[in-house]
Parts: sequence; structure tokens; C-alpha cells
Amino acid sequence: MKIAIRGGTIITASETYQADILIDGEKVTQIAREINDPVDQVYDVTGRYVLPGGIDVHTHFALPMAGTISSDDHYTGHKAAAFGGTTTTIDFISQDFETLKECVQAWHEKADPLAATDYSFHMNITRFDEKIGQEIPTLVKEGITTLKVFSAYNNRLRLQDGEIFQVLRIAKAAGMLTMLHAENGDVIDLLISEALASGKTSPVWHARTRPAWGAVEAVLRGSALAAQAAAPLYVVHMNTGGEVDQVEYARKNGLQVMGETCPQYLFFTEENLQQPDGAKWICSPPMRTKFDNERLWRGLEEGSIKVVATDHCPFFYDGSVAISYEDQPVTIPGKELGKDDFTKIPNGLPGVGDRMPILWTRAVNSGRLSANEFVALNCTNPARIFGMYPQKGTILPGSDADLVIWDPRKQVTYGVDMAQHRTDYNLYEGWRLIGFPEKVFSRGTLIVDGKTWYGKKGNGKFIYRKPFAEIL
Repeated sequence: MKIAIRGGTIITASETYQADILIDGEKVTQIAREINDPVDQVYDVTGRYVLPGGIDVHTHFALPMAGTISSDDHYTGHKAAAFGGTTTTIDFISQDFETLKECVQAWHEKADPLAATDYSFHMNITRFDEKIGQEIPTLVKEGITTLKVFSAYNNRLRLQDGEIFQVLRIAKAAGMLTMLHAENGDVIDLLISEALASGKTSPVWHARTRPAWGAVEAVLRGSALAAQAAAPLYVVHMNTGGEVDQVEYARKNGLQVMGETCPQYLFFTEENLQQPDGAKWICSPPMRTKFDNERLWRGLEEGSIKVVATDHCPFFYDGSVAISYEDQPVTIPGKELGKDDFTKIPNGLPGVGDRMPILWTRAVNSGRLSANEFVALNCTNPARIFGMYPQKGTILPGSDADLVIWDPRKQVTYGVDMAQHRTDYNLYEGWRLIGFPEKVFSRGTLIVDGKTWYGKKGNGKFIYRKPFAEIL
């Protein structure tokens, strides 16, 4: 099927210009000032912008945690993403089986039948030995070129520094990228035990037992390990200003260290956890201070932070009360599990559908970022760093026709009733937004048209990513 998108203004990471786009099947085949070829469908998008589909490289769908499971699976999460302009997501595989191959197979069995948009996987390495080390390079044939390691979650997810160093070296040789969750697990465990012993169980203690300095020193330590391994490093969900300082220090010293942040760390602080509904804001790592908000913003503006992702991992605020999702009642245990103990509150937030609309209003409309920088952070840089460019993340002949028709004048009052996440709250409830997706195409197929959803389970394709991707 041939589709012409006419009259729009194309915005990429580097250019803004008016042109028509010809789609043939799943690909963009032509971009020109005027396209008058015979086509099956024409969309006149005069006065709208045409953006590449967003890429969220940090999501957790159907992730078991704290006696429950994150409430979006690979269908509902992809649907929510698409309504917010995101057409590709990358999820994390848990190391639940003896071999990595078994872990990958299990995640495909979970995701493939449900996927409504394109997707890929990272591999968590939370248990390391010689056999695992030998198996890591085989992931490249599976299209998985990224590994995640943790310096927190002792006795569950954490690797020791020597093990992280070995992972970094193995990844480097195979053309893979190591991602780091940077906190200090030893300090966290001690502070949590002291807080509980003192009867300090409210949500704010989730943040107070995970000090910002633990993240700062973990980024420096991770950077030092990467330097000694001569390997690239990507720091996930940076939440504190000191982390930005450490990434900048590493980069100024010639290290291949990159970082991402998430919208929640730009807008919210520890004070939100002190509200009566503070459990809604619990995620790991936690929100910090207004100073940290501002330092992260400057990191985006100055280019030291390369990606905005979401760490989407939603839970119901009150899982004892059903919500209606696609006309069916849904109840999933949620944050009420920890009403008397912050350590039992599932850590995670909804966000995959919020990222681009929220940032357009608060970053582009405010003048903090240009529209091109917005596209770079949300679309192009993720594609380049994670081995999907130029298939994804841009608008070029030969690229997948993942396109977002963006109405820069559309005004909405945002919140849980507009967001499509399968949960019962939204962090941005009542925010007034100007600029919103109007139509969304996934590989040339219209899946979102205003409030109408045309996506289907199983239509998403797994993206086999390339090793030796760019270091930005």
C-alpha cells in the first residue's frame, strides 16, 4: 500500500523543512517538496509537524516485583507508548534461568504474541560466572547488544566490581554496550535496616535511605571500571546533579560514558513522597531536589545527557479497586501492598506514554530545548546508541515509516483519563499541554488516529540491533 503524507513540516534531529513523504509498504521511499505519484491513501497534514516515532530504551513490562507485577504488559504498554508518540521500546530480560538463551526465549514467549509496536530487549546480568561470560557474546546473534549491571540490590541483582569489570571487557570485545544502575547497595541496606528499626516506614524514607551521594560515587566508580576495561558505559536513569558532573568529568577525560535521564527526575522531588499519596512517586532511584532537577535540565541543554527514557514500570496506586481497560475490569495488586512499610511498595511509575507530550510543552514550548534537540533526545540518539539507526529514529528514504503527526497547537488537560497506561493514576494529572500527537504510524500502518486505536496484538516486530553502535 502506498501512502502520501502531504504538506507537513518534517522535524529531524538536524533539520526542519517542509516536504511530502511517500510510504510504500513499511518504508519511507521518497521525500520531496511535492509528491504527486499515484497512491492508495493521502493524508494532508498541513500545519502539522512530522516527527520520527519516539524510541523509549528503558521500559519494564509485566515485571514481577514485591509480590505483584507491573501493570502494563507488552500490549498495553505498547499501546500507551503509541498514543504518546513512541513507536519502539526496549525492555529488560531478567536472568531467571540457568542460561542466557533460556532467559531470552522466555522473554520472547511473553512479549511476541502481545507486541503492538516494534521492540527489542536488553539483557540483565545479575549473576556472573565463567559460563555466563562465555555466553554473553552469543546474544549478538539474538539481536541483543546491550547488557545491564547493578551496583545496588545486594544478594538479588548486584554484581561485585570485579564482575562488572569482566562484563565490561567481554561486552567491549563483542561490540556490546554495558548499562549501569548506579547506587551504593551496601549503604542502602544499612540505612533501610536503621530506618525500619526506628519505625520510619512512610514513603519519604524510600528516598532518604538511598542517598544521592551513593549514586554519584557509583557513577564515578562505574566510569573508572569502564576506563580500566577500555569499554563504553551508559548510565541509566540519572536522577541527581552530581551524576551529571561525574559523566561530564569522565567525558572530559576521554572516556566513552553516556547518560540518560527520565522526565520524573526533571519535574518532581523528594517532597512529592511526603504527600498523602506519596507512594505514587516511589521509584528507584528516587526523586531528589529542585537543584537536581535544574542540573539535569542543564545536562540536557548542554548535551552531556544524550537520551530521555522513562524507566516505565507502572503499578496501581490502589490495586484493590478495579479500573476499566478496553471495557474490561482489571485489578492488579499495587502500591497499597506497602501502606505500612515503604520497603514493600513496588518501585516504579507509569511514563512511557507521557514522555514526549510532557517534554514538548515543558521543554520545547518553554524554549529550553529546540524541536530538533527534542527529536535527538527522544528518537535519534536512542536509535544511534542502541544500534537501530537509520532503520529507526529518523525520517529518510529506506527508514521504517514510524511517523508521528504532531499538532503543535492542540491543547489538552492531561492525566489518567487521557493517558493509556493500564493503571489508576498519572503523575501529570491536570497539566495543561500544548502540542500533542494527532496520528501515529508504525511501519507505515496507522495505529493511532486521535482517540482511536487501530493497533493489534502481535503486529510489532522484534528489532535485531547491530553491534558496534555509535558512541555519542
